[in-house]
Amino acid sequence: MRIATWNVNSITARLPRLLAWLESSGTDVLCIQETKCTAEQFPTEQLRALGYESVVNATGRWNGVALVSRVGLADVVTGLPGGPEYDGLEEPRAISATCGPVRVWSVYVPNGREVAHEHYAYKLRWLEALKAAVGDDAAADRPFAVLGDYNIAPTDDDVWDIALFEGATHVTEPERAALAGLREAGLTDVVPRPLKYDHPYTYWDYRQLCFPKNKGMRIDLVYGNKPFAEAVTDSYVDREERKGKGASDHAPVVVDLDV
Repeated sequence: MRIATWNVNSITARLPRLLAWLESSGTDVLCIQETKCTAEQFPTEQLRALGYESVVNATGRWNGVALVSRVGLADVVTGLPGGPEYDGLEEPRAISATCGPVRVWSVYVPNGREVAHEHYAYKLRWLEALKAAVGDDAAADRPFAVLGDYNIAPTDDDVWDIALFEGATHVTEPERAALAGLREAGLTDVVPRPLKYDHPYTYWDYRQLCFPKNKGMRIDLVYGNKPFAEAVTDSYVDREERKGKGASDHAPVVVDLDV
């Protein structure tokens, strides 16, 4: 079984590439982030034509997550149970479902903006709610994983130059402590292999030639429980999909399972 996660940075802008990638990659389940569309604008019919069911949690221009599966979608939960609001609204940042033998979440963790910003405090509250929400699934006997754009680099090696991130979000101790909390809950960071260079970055800014210079970050993560981690046969960052005209600034992270 092949499961992947991909921040597409607008599913409308990325749709031709997304459809072509699904056809060529053999992916069974795809967790999508940053759809930047309403639920009505989501390309349900185009995906169905390729043999994929889909569920989406999206409300408009920003954020938005989805699950796309050709092995079933059952017990769908839209949103993060117990999750906090921001500016009085529950943002569309989580969706979960059972896909064949595996239960998965697609999550788009808040960016945080700046450490002194309210969005950073919101990010930490959101991560605490995520830890609470996944507890039972993390301890379950069936494979379970939370995949998505976490907007956190787990270690200093997960950014191209840690000195440039001093005092910035994505690398602070409270954010990394939240990831440690997920590990305490029973989840493991499934680290992919890079297809090029020595570190599996998943995101490269569009500006300043960051991609060709490999000035990247590993912020798209797969956190799986013990049955999930033990079933992994391979995992890699599909760096090729970051290349060329019309690419997202994130690359897909692919995980192969023997289930």
